[in-house]
Amino acid sequence: MSARMAASARSRAGRDAAARRWPRPARRLGWALCSVGAVLLAWVATTWVWPVVDPGRFPSPPDVYQAALQLSSGQGYAGGTLSAHVWQSSKLVLVGFAVASAVGIPLGLLMGWSRRAEALLNPTFLLLRPIPPLAWIPLAILWFGLGDSAKVFVIFFAAFVPAVINAYTGVRGIDRTLVAAARVHGASTPRLFVAVLVPGALPSIFTGLRLALQASWTTLVAAELVGALLGLGHVLVIASLDIYPGMILYAMVWVGIMGGLMTAALGWIERRVMPWRR
Repeated sequence: MSARMAASARSRAGRDAAARRWPRPARRLGWALCSVGAVLLAWVATTWVWPVVDPGRFPSPPDVYQAALQLSSGQGYAGGTLSAHVWQSSKLVLVGFAVASAVGIPLGLLMGWSRRAEALLNPTFLLLRPIPPLAWIPLAILWFGLGDSAKVFVIFFAAFVPAVINAYTGVRGIDRTLVAAARVHGASTPRLFVAVLVPGALPSIFTGLRLALQASWTTLVAAELVGALLGLGHVLVIASLDIYPGMILYAMVWVGIMGGLMTAALGWIERRVMPWRR
């Protein structure tokens, strides 16, 4: 028994020493690089080194490289260069996401706190919730025309639902003992919101914000079907019409890059707002 305990202790000590040599963020980065590298190697091997995949169905690295050169050069593609398309799409996503957050989070907090507000607002929300964001495109065109406002409107509805639901869930998950204690100590309703409800609901709120941001980028391509002249979604549409797989994949990569960068920025804000969750 003592020998097994000693071996177990040595094993734990070895794992602890390895953890000290390789901190957790470094290990995560290492695994992420290995995963991405494996995918890239498989892509290069199957489309270029041993081309077992038809280039008309999935582009090879040279195809994507040529698309990158064309989109990044002064010639551009689909009416603009890479920077113009990225800026247009990012602007639409940020505006739609910001408006949805500004409206959805207070609405969710209100419904989670007040039974009367929930009884008044929740039936309408339950009717709107199952409607896909794409179903709003015809009305968006009728109401706002073919400009950016129609696209922001569609993205807004994609981000609005998760923002409301998670803010509502965050308030409902707060221990009512804390609320009662704040009331006993004379906290007014505004003070209660600032000191108890919002801090208690923050983890759920940020979960909703991440889901809302993901939904915004997911809806972007459909939103840019509404008479877009620029944007990564517009590039995808034109490239599909031109049967240009290299450009399709390159635009998809940039959608992923921008979505990842915005998610990382949101995570940085979350760590600053809630340092105890690091």
